[in-house]
Amino acid sequence: MTQGTGCPLFLANVKPVCFGHGAPSGAIDILIGADGRVEKTGAGLATPPGATRIDGKGAYVSPGWVDLHVHIWHGGTDVSIRPRECGAERGVTTLVDAGSAGEANFHGFREYIIEPAKERIKAFLNLGSIGLVACNRVPELRSIQDIDIDRIIEVYGENKEHIVGIKVRASHVITGSWGITPVKVGKKIAKILKLPMMVHVGEPPALYDEVLEVLTAGDVVTHCFNGKAGSSIMEDEDLFGLAERCAKEGVRLDIGHGGASFSFKVAEAAISRGLMPFSISTDLHNRCMNFPVWDLATTMSKLLSVGMPFEAIINAVTHAPASVIKLSLADGLSPGTRAEFTVFDLVDGDLEATDSNGDVSRLTRLFEPRHAVIGAETITASRYVPQPRRLVRHSHGLSWR
Repeated sequence: MTQGTGCPLFLANVKPVCFGHGAPSGAIDILIGADGRVEKTGAGLATPPGATRIDGKGAYVSPGWVDLHVHIWHGGTDVSIRPRECGAERGVTTLVDAGSAGEANFHGFREYIIEPAKERIKAFLNLGSIGLVACNRVPELRSIQDIDIDRIIEVYGENKEHIVGIKVRASHVITGSWGITPVKVGKKIAKILKLPMMVHVGEPPALYDEVLEVLTAGDVVTHCFNGKAGSSIMEDEDLFGLAERCAKEGVRLDIGHGGASFSFKVAEAAISRGLMPFSISTDLHNRCMNFPVWDLATTMSKLLSVGMPFEAIINAVTHAPASVIKLSLADGLSPGTRAEFTVFDLVDGDLEATDSNGDVSRLTRLFEPRHAVIGAETITASRYVPQPRRLVRHSHGLSWR
C-alpha cells in the first residue's frame, strides 16, 4: 500500500540508526514536505494539518536500504524478477542489477525497467554482450567473440547515469577453461571507463585467488562467503590471508547470497576471525527467491545469526553499498535533503532458514521492514513469505523452486 503522494508526510516515533555522528539517539518525528524533502526533525513535533501520519511505534529508521546484487531485467532474461518483488515492498529503495544486461540489450533494460520504477535502479553492465538472456543455458562469456569493447564503451557513454560498473561471472560453468582472462579483459575496460568491477567467484577456474590478484580498491567480489569446493576462503589459509589483505586495501567483499553462493559455516568462521563483509546483498532471481534467499531482510537476519553486529549490518545495506555506486546517504535527516528511508523493527522470532549449501539454522532475531519512504511517498513493506516449493525439471536435471 502506498500513502502520502501529493501531501506532507509525518513519520512519528522512529529511532534513527546509521545516520552518522550527531544524529539523535532516541525516538524522533520526521516531517517531510509535499516536495519529498525533509523539513524538520525532532521529538514531540505536532502533526501538521493535511499531513499523512505514519506511527513508527518505536521502530528504527535508517537511510534507505540498498541491495547491491539483484537480477531484475524481467522479461529480458529467463532468471530476472520484477523490481517490486525485491524493492520498496521489501524495504529496499535502491536496487543494483548485477549484469543481467549486456551492451546488446541494455537499452531495453533502461526503457522497460529502470525508467518506470519507483525505486532507484542502477546497473553493472555485463562484460558479455548478451548478458543473462538464457542464464547458464547460453553462457555469455564463452570466448573473446562474446565481448565487444567498442560497444561497451559506447553504451556506457549513452547511459552514464545508470551504469555503475562492469560485471564478470568468473566460474567454469560460464567461461569453461577460459580461466582468468575474462576478468583481466573486464578490468581493462573498467580502467578505461574509470569504473569499479564486480566479479562473481564460483567454481574454478578462475580461482578465487586469481580474481583477488586482479582487483584493486573499489572493486567488488560477490559471493565472498560461498561454500563451493575450491572457492571457499575457509578451506585455504593462503586465500583467507589474501582476502584479508585485499579487504584492507579497499576491495569490497559482498555477500551475494543467491541459490548457490552463501554458507552459514563459512560466514560464521570468517566473521569470528574478524573478516566482515563490506556489503550484504541477495543475488535475488527467480531460481532463488522462493528458496533459499527470500529477501534482503532475511539475508540480514542470517548475517546477524552468525555474529555480525547490528549496526555493521545496517551499514552494509546503506552507506557501504551506496558508496560503490557513488550515492551519498550523508545528512539524510538534514532539512532540504530528499527523503529516502527504511523503517524497520528487529524482533524475536523462530524462523528456519537455509543457506545455499542446504545447511539449516534457526533465526531467533529477525529484521522486519515496515515502510519504505521515497520522497513524500511511503510504501508498506514486509518480509517475503515463501510459497510451497515445487520440483522443476530442467535440461540439466531437477531442482526445487
